[in-house]
Amino acid sequence: MAKRTVRRPTKAGSSATKARAKRVPKTHPLVDQLRFTRSEWLRGLKGLSEEGAARHFGPMNSIGWIVGHLTWQEQRYLLDRPQGIMLREDIQKEFFSGAPMTTPSFGEMLKAWRAITRAADPFLDQLTTEKLLVDLPFNGKRSGQSQGSAIRRMTYHYWFHIGEIQAIRQQIDNAGLPQYVGNIEGKAPYRPE
Repeated sequence: MAKRTVRRPTKAGSSATKARAKRVPKTHPLVDQLRFTRSEWLRGLKGLSEEGAARHFGPMNSIGWIVGHLTWQEQRYLLDRPQGIMLREDIQKEFFSGAPMTTPSFGEMLKAWRAITRAADPFLDQLTTEKLLVDLPFNGKRSGQSQGSAIRRMTYHYWFHIGEIQAIRQQIDNAGLPQYVGNIEGKAPYRPE
């Protein structure tokens, strides 16, 4: 006859309960994926020079512009539309989809990106499934786009530009570029909502 293992309930505050609490992420899985994507994007920018980030190949924007463009989308989807917060009006005016080609400072754009993503993080931390289903207003009116769909669009937008940045960097002969998606299993593994 097989031996039956009996699990004893743990007391609140026990080390087993605390260990489990540490393992369970507090953010929504969609937010985890966005944050992982941000880290992969930064990995793709690692070691890039100001000169390299200013290069243009045909009609392609410079990497400095791409950084400003993703900063624009972060501000738009996580600060401006849902919360009415506009940290950088210049980003809003210069880096929207279809904006004229410019060659901004890579360092300045990365600094702006860091400020805007840092400001957006508390908003991301409080998102729940219910809050992700809420319509994301546009100019004070219903848009038909949920907050969750906007975050998913932004995540995929990052991946689009990660590939573009790697292609530009290959053209300028940068060595040691990432070859594949990083440690998603360790940093943002699949987990149910």
